[in-house]
Amino acid sequence: MLDMLKQSNLNTYDLTSFLQMSREIMTVKVRRVLIIDDEEDIREVVELTLQTIGGWQVMTAASGIEGLAIAQTQKPDAILLDMMMPDLDGLGTLAILRATQETQDIPVILITAKEKNLDRNRLRVLGLTAIIAKPFDPMNLAKEVANYLGWVYI
Repeated sequence: MLDMLKQSNLNTYDLTSFLQMSREIMTVKVRRVLIIDDEEDIREVVELTLQTIGGWQVMTAASGIEGLAIAQTQKPDAILLDMMMPDLDGLGTLAILRATQETQDIPVILITAKEKNLDRNRLRVLGLTAIIAKPFDPMNLAKEVANYLGWVYI
């Protein structure tokens, strides 16, 4: 491949830049995202979107309690968390994530249809990274998550 590039019209600067970018792309870590949402349809859409468009590994949990267990054992790079869940809501789940040593530094993005009713000061204190309103655009979700987290999005 290198010989083919040398024979092309690329100058030395272009070739060096190309090789550097290639190395960076090959060393990009596959991100692992945990989705915690009690609605199966939402979990499936988000999972499919983040896997297909984002290229990320996705884990899912149907409740706050299940999500906490997965977060502690799998230590994902980020968590997308639903606000309204029956057993343990998003705020309760977020508070426990922040109080637990293994999960306290994992970025959390809240996904909610009740964005206007949120106590944003309390969320800031709990260390919430961002809020994505439902309904969201599945085609833009991976880009939006990557932007909030400062991840490279290709």
